[in-house]
Amino acid sequence: MSTGNPDPDPRTTPGLEPGGGVPPGETPPAEGSTSEAGPRHAAPKGWSKGPLTAILVVVVLVAAFFLVYALLL
Repeated sequence: MSTGNPDPDPRTTPGLEPGGGVPPGETPPAEGSTSEAGPRHAAPKGWSKGPLTAILVVVVLVAAFFLVYALLL
């Protein structure tokens, strides 16, 4: 297996200015655009009610435990 230079030759790469720069509005070679980043669909609304309720129940139970423990001492 031979390993060559993985970098493209700037003299033969289309879309590059002399010196290797990229003109405005041009996507650099081997780079994705920013429109491809992030989720493909919006997150569903209202998903936090269940976890928030569970956290509040745990907090109330822990607070009640310490309150009862303090009163019994």
